[in-house]
Amino acid sequence: MGDLSVTLLAAEEGGTSNFLIPNGTFFFVLAIFLIVLGVIGKFVVPPIQEVLGERERMIAQTAAENRRAAEQEAAAEADRNAELHAARSEASAIRDAARSQGRDVVDDFRVRANADVAGTLQDANDQLKVQSDAIAPNLRASVQTLSETLASRVLGVPVGNSTTGGGSSTSSAYPVTASDSYTVSEG
Repeated sequence: MGDLSVTLLAAEEGGTSNFLIPNGTFFFVLAIFLIVLGVIGKFVVPPIQEVLGERERMIAQTAAENRRAAEQEAAAEADRNAELHAARSEASAIRDAARSQGRDVVDDFRVRANADVAGTLQDANDQLKVQSDAIAPNLRASVQTLSETLASRVLGVPVGNSTTGGGSSTSSAYPVTASDSYTVSEG
């Protein structure tokens, strides 16, 4: 029975048909393929292309927004740097002006202080001059008596106005000053 079934199958197919020559099945399958291809081309591809086109537009829009944002960021950074530079320059100018003004104030106070010191020194010198002029006659009188007393003690003889008897006076013809030198001779 095994041989018989193989022979029957070969006879049913028509063993004389050539597979290179198309039969009706090929045309039927080709028609179904073209119909499915048309349905896909008409109803499936346009929505997919629309979604892909929308996606491409969104990508392009995002890229443009990114470019604009980068340009705005660069412009803002440049503005910030310019403002920062201007603020630093202004602060430096203010600091320099304050230093200059401070130096001027210090110099002004120094001039005032020097003038006050000079005035105070002049007043002190004037007061000392007045006091020395007031004390000078008393000191001259005191110096004369002290010098006579000292000379008397050193020489052992009374000298000048302090004598009680017949001693001779060697000085006192003129007032004695601190710069005068005394020479006492025994006689």
